[in-house]
Parts: sequence; structure tokens; C-alpha cells
Amino acid sequence: MFNASDLKKGDVVKIDGDPHMVETVKVQSPSARGAVTLYKIRFRNLKTKRKIDQSLHGGDVLEEADFERRPVQWLFGDAASITFMDLQDYSQFTLAKEEIEDEWPYLSEGVEGVIAISSEGRVLGLEIPTFINLEIVETVPSVKGGSVTSRTKSATLSTGLIVQVPEYMATGEIIRIDTRSGEYASKA
Repeated sequence: MFNASDLKKGDVVKIDGDPHMVETVKVQSPSARGAVTLYKIRFRNLKTKRKIDQSLHGGDVLEEADFERRPVQWLFGDAASITFMDLQDYSQFTLAKEEIEDEWPYLSEGVEGVIAISSEGRVLGLEIPTFINLEIVETVPSVKGGSVTSRTKSATLSTGLIVQVPEYMATGEIIRIDTRSGEYASKA
């Protein structure tokens, strides 16, 4: 059992009998005395992949879903799917791009810390690390004397993800991306 106030990203709860993963939690504190703090939570149904938003009070109770977390490794992939290997029993499974749409831009060969979430023997989704290192494969040339903190420019990463990076960054550099926001975090 989870209280709404205890939920954090990655927790899996049951809503209407289906497992839902917490994607974001926003706390809305009231300005008036005696008012109740609201928790605006975005859930993703792990079976249908639909997202739902709910506003809950801190004391609202949600039932924990029966699921299993297992470390996995990327084996191979193409434009439509990726095949992973379970690092505990070495079984393999394939997930289509539609099933892991939110995680897709951050996945590449060699990414570590990926966790498969499964229930009743079926893989429902992936949990990826908060920060992932990716290579810049295309960007305009760096500006000589460009400031570290000032302007930004677009950069295409090895997975196809396009992010804004400081203008001094060049093609071939490895950068750290925050997977929660999809934004540049730092140089790796």
C-alpha cells in the first residue's frame, strides 16, 4: 500500500485492476491555512501505455501492483524494435518501438542500468536511469570564445534525439542527458 504523499517516479500501483507506473509527481501546496496539499500524479498504464493524470490528497491510499524488476541488457535492435536479455536468467525478449516510445530516444547499445518491469511473466515496460550519456553526432561547428553558460544550439545525438547544448560543444563529444526532462545536463 502506498500513500499518495509517498509516491515517486518508478513506483507501480494498481488502478482499476491494471498496473500503472508513476511518471511524474507535482506537489501543489495551498496558500490558505487548513487547506489540503494536492499531489498531481501522471500514471502510465503498463498494459495499454495510456497516460492518466490524477489529483490525490496526501492520505489517499493506492494498492501496490504485483510486478518484478529485473536488470536487462540491450542485445540488438533496428528501427522498429529492440531485443533485450534478462541478466538473471539470460532469457531474451523483444519490445516494439510503440511499447517503449518514451524510453526509445535514450536507448542505445551499451546503456547500463536498464530495468525491465514484468508481471505474470510478461514484460510491461522499461525503467531507464535518470542520466544517460550519449554522443553528439551532428551540430553546427563550435564558436571560438563561446561562453559556457550563455547561448545554446541544437545537437543531434547518436539515438536521433535532438537537444539544446551550450554553443561550445562539438560533434563527437559525449554529454549527459536527464531522461526525466529530455534536456542536456552536463558534459560527460
